[in-house]
Amino acid sequence: MNVNCQEHRKSMELLGLKLRLKEGIADREERDEVKKRIAVLQKELKLD
Repeated sequence: MNVNCQEHRKSMELLGLKLRLKEGIADREERDEVKKRIAVLQKELKLD
């Protein structure tokens, strides 16, 4: 089994950000930044 550590780190970051977004972020600016980062990670991991 071949594991790419960079991809694993990105996928864990993505999961964390999605969970944080699901729990709710009061600050609109911070929420927008999290959504942008999620979009970037999904593109890098070819999940979009």
